[in-house]
Amino acid sequence: MIKKLLNLKKMQTDQKILERTKMQNRVEELEAEIMLTQHQMATTSVNKHGAISDFAILQIHKNTMKAHIVKLNVIKNRLIQKIDKANEELKELLKESEQFSYLVQEQKKIELKELLKREEEATAEYMQSKYVAS
Repeated sequence: MIKKLLNLKKMQTDQKILERTKMQNRVEELEAEIMLTQHQMATTSVNKHGAISDFAILQIHKNTMKAHIVKLNVIKNRLIQKIDKANEELKELLKESEQFSYLVQEQKKIELKELLKREEEATAEYMQSKYVAS
């Protein structure tokens, strides 16, 4: 039973690590998209339609890109919070796994002691039977 619990905790830990890795990759993708958008915002220009319309179009485009960056930052911050939560859950899962691993090791030690005790009893019985037979 303890081995099953240990295997369950290991599987949950692996799943949580995979989930955390996916979130970290998504954060990196968002950071790349934010940098690309910032670069586009810095290097954007418009076709000549007149000074006022050029400025208005450029300002609308920059405002749209700023809003997009804010949206991406919000998503990124939520993911970072989820990653932090996943890290805490991983710590708990690892603690539980270590506890179950310790219990499994202790159970193995007890079983080994019992096996040695039974072998010792069998040996003693054999020696007694040999002594009585002779």
